[in-house]
Amino acid sequence: MKTVSQLAKTAQVSAETVRYYSRLGLLKAQRDAHNGYQLFDQDAVQRLVFISQSRSLGFSLKDIQGILQHTTKGDSPCPMVRDMLRQRVPLVAAKIRFLEEQMARMQLALEQWQTMPDGVPDGHHICHLIEDWDTPIMEVNSHD
Repeated sequence: MKTVSQLAKTAQVSAETVRYYSRLGLLKAQRDAHNGYQLFDQDAVQRLVFISQSRSLGFSLKDIQGILQHTTKGDSPCPMVRDMLRQRVPLVAAKIRFLEEQMARMQLALEQWQTMPDGVPDGHHICHLIEDWDTPIMEVNSHD
């Protein structure tokens, strides 16, 4: 049996993460009768590793709860997991494209602003660099 801190160290997460997952019901603990500490068995170690791997694949804690519920019922969660990832891959690809476009705009702005003077607040403007910047998104995306 492992305490919260021992389990956290084993799985390379914070003790607060272990406590949070316990509160959500993702991890099950027994209570030490002498001091009230939460104690976790080897199943908790396996679950915590599973949760960490799931998170690295982009699954939310709610998703993970659903996967674990399938398992508890004796059903294979694998078809559901595949479907979830099939749906998410295009969404993540779209986010990556958006971030690449944003990075291009940021780099362009930095290049253009490099030699521009700093403005002094006059009560009518906040930062002239942003306010005067008028580069159409289409110009930045010309590589598509």
